[in-house]
Amino acid sequence: MKRLAIAALSCALAFPLAAQNITTVNGQAITQQQFDDFINLLLEQGATDSPELREQVKQEMTIRLVATQEAENLGLNKNPDVAQELELARQGILVRALLSDYIAKNPLSDADISAEYDRLKAAEAGQKEYKVKHILLEAEADAKQLIADIKAKKVSFEDAAKEKSIDPGSGAQGGDLGWAPNTIYVAEFADAVANQKQGELSAEPVQSQFGWHIIQVDETRDISFPELNEVKPQVEELLRQKQLTEFQNNLIEKAKIQ
Repeated sequence: MKRLAIAALSCALAFPLAAQNITTVNGQAITQQQFDDFINLLLEQGATDSPELREQVKQEMTIRLVATQEAENLGLNKNPDVAQELELARQGILVRALLSDYIAKNPLSDADISAEYDRLKAAEAGQKEYKVKHILLEAEADAKQLIADIKAKKVSFEDAAKEKSIDPGSGAQGGDLGWAPNTIYVAEFADAVANQKQGELSAEPVQSQFGWHIIQVDETRDISFPELNEVKPQVEELLRQKQLTEFQNNLIEKAKIQ
């Protein structure tokens, strides 16, 4: 609450309005409009209106105005470090206001969101995901011997993973890594998964930065892309970020920067 109060108060004190005053501090007014704006901001952020909240806000605004006046009387606002922080804060507020203004004036339509969804879906077309198990060992010789033992049915893949794998997460699950596109794995592992037949145990162990992997690809399937109604907020946010990036890039291109 205190941080919210500080942020809201900064905005309120920065823009004094000619209005009925709730109090004055050393001749400087805190207006009813400033007070109401502060209360409304807190309510929007989840606070509950009450006489206690209003009294707390009044006291907070008064205390901070007293402190601000004293800091200015001491010339602290002219300290280079303080002045720089004030300027950065001013810039941050203006940038947020600019972007909010742009968003309000350039709303995304359902057609925009649908088109972006179709683009993302098309980009995923034809990609696969794999249900993979692996056993991770430190030594190549140990990995080769374990492959031979599994193929000879001296031990099951799952039991070997639980007993010997140095990957504790998947080892406890019998080596199971679940369903995932191979692109989430390190390059050597990803290539081996993509080139391995379904149901096949790797003929040779695969080395990565983590050690030597024995890999088994249990199943493959086309990646199932979610329906638009399931991911619409995420697609909208992605499109909004692209839109804002383009807006900022256009501003930079138009600016005279030397």
